[in-house]
Amino acid sequence: MTKLSVNINKIATLRNARGADNPNVVQVALDAERFGAQGITVHPRPDERHIRYQDVIDLTKVVTTEFNIEGYPDHRFMELVRLVKPAQATLVPDPPDAITSNTGWDTISNREMLTDIVAELHESGVRVSIFINPESKYFEPAKRTGTDRVELYTEPYASTYHKDKEAAVKPYVEVAQLARELGLGLNAGHDLDLQNLAFLKQSIPYLDEVSIGHALICDALYYGLENTIQMYRRKLEL
Repeated sequence: MTKLSVNINKIATLRNARGADNPNVVQVALDAERFGAQGITVHPRPDERHIRYQDVIDLTKVVTTEFNIEGYPDHRFMELVRLVKPAQATLVPDPPDAITSNTGWDTISNREMLTDIVAELHESGVRVSIFINPESKYFEPAKRTGTDRVELYTEPYASTYHKDKEAAVKPYVEVAQLARELGLGLNAGHDLDLQNLAFLKQSIPYLDEVSIGHALICDALYYGLENTIQMYRRKLEL
């Protein structure tokens, strides 16, 4: 079964626009779990323009499904993960001013650094996933870092899906098989939505988890959060 982890960053963006506490990030996380989310994802950034570090601390007290914290592993991120000990930490190579994640790790040139970080997170009992492009050259070095999983960066798939879905998914199927041969768990995320999700899952049936935020929250404006989460769950069960 592929789990659905709901990224609630956009809820925090909406809250921060007015400077108060509406919508309440913790309540939305609880509601998302109640509506069928099998995990909650957050991605705190240094400027705290959406999820704040205090949000992460507050959420860890109440989230009962898998809590996944994404981020660039700088000193503050590592301190936060050691403090809250989420189920999973997803390492992304975002610079501080990035609007959103837009590439995976070069696990060749960064292998030594990532190896140290993975070992440190394992000492805290945290499962580690490395955000990665669908290029086979990065998978063996990723395995050598000691990471538990990799997360496929799916924006290239999403951007070409409507033109030629078979061509769009082909490199992902190839690297997914390689990850499986290497014994790496497999996550996926970025620009997945109700149109392209089912085909990705059907093409890679052994995905462990997808993390979806922007599209899901946008859909919730029209369909409601409970109905939207169930719609995404059904796409993963086809």
